[in-house]
Amino acid sequence: MAPFIALTGGFVVLRLLGLAGVDLLDGWQPALRGALALMFVVTGVPHFLPSWRRDFVAMIPAVFPRPALLVTVTGALELAGAVGLLLPPTAPYAAVGLALLMAAMFPANVSAARRGLTLAGKPVTPLPARTALQVLFIAAAVAAAV
Repeated sequence: MAPFIALTGGFVVLRLLGLAGVDLLDGWQPALRGALALMFVVTGVPHFLPSWRRDFVAMIPAVFPRPALLVTVTGALELAGAVGLLLPPTAPYAAVGLALLMAAMFPANVSAARRGLTLAGKPVTPLPARTALQVLFIAAAVAAAV
């Protein structure tokens, strides 16, 4: 739920700042890009925290080799994408890359939900809700790209 809160709350706050006169945030797309960047910091940092990292590694379906490396790579890509979203020349490319990354990582979320895994001691989001959130997150990234 934290990614959803970061995305929606971040968007509202950044959009309000734009409406209040912060030129850099004057428009829905800069606010959306900032909110997505916040969301990807919230989701990327835990890839490198030991207690979360173990849970992320457990989420990787067995068919994929070197799950710890995949967790490191996906975390780094999320953080790099967050930075890319904040730089106007790279923002559209970062948004597209992050949309593709989210689609590629979705099988791990499906696997985790089906196996009843936990993240930081809490059950993962049930599959129907996770699917709806994934669609929302990918749609937000696509909107940030165009």
